[in-house]
Amino acid sequence: MEKEESQNKEDQNLKDENSELSTDKQASDETEKKDKDEELSPEDEIENLKDKVARTFAEMENQRRRFEKEKDEAFEYGGFSFARETLNLLDNLERSKQTLENDETIKDKDTLKKLIEHIDIINKDMISIFKKNNIEPIKAINEKLDPNLHQAMMEVEDNTKDQGTIVQEIQKGFMMKDRLLRPSLVAVSKRKVEEKQNNQKNQENQEKKTKN
Repeated sequence: MEKEESQNKEDQNLKDENSELSTDKQASDETEKKDKDEELSPEDEIENLKDKVARTFAEMENQRRRFEKEKDEAFEYGGFSFARETLNLLDNLERSKQTLENDETIKDKDTLKKLIEHIDIINKDMISIFKKNNIEPIKAINEKLDPNLHQAMMEVEDNTKDQGTIVQEIQKGFMMKDRLLRPSLVAVSKRKVEEKQNNQKNQENQEKKTKN
């Protein structure tokens, strides 16, 4: 009796093992079948390779264009920092001229006139050199204030000009091609308070007449 029970247990264990093996084999077969299904055909592989090659060439072309652009900008604007520093020479010349003109000890003397003439000649020569290198002064006087080109340092009451018109240039600004070397420092016009109030009253009266 005990032998029969033992034999039955062994048979049952054997069945369980066979069942597990069968399940594992089935799972393995399914995985293998799935892998085969996912395998690309030669045509698909060729298309994938073509796509990768096309992307690689596109990236190479983009890098080439970036390099060309950087090279061109380096060539065109290579002297940008030098030009900006050179503007200090113009400023020093202008300050020297103003100092000489305000010096009472040499005012109205021939010596002063000759010095001023020399300074003006040097100034014009430098401006000419700048222009040859695509460096141009920014227009300021009587222009409307442009925040991209001008920096307002103060306001001056002037009823003969439109609000925001540049009436004084404190420091000349310059452009290098399409780049700003430095903005013009300027003074702009503003209406007097009384003039503003009168304009407002006139406008209000005009609106009332229109409504009536």
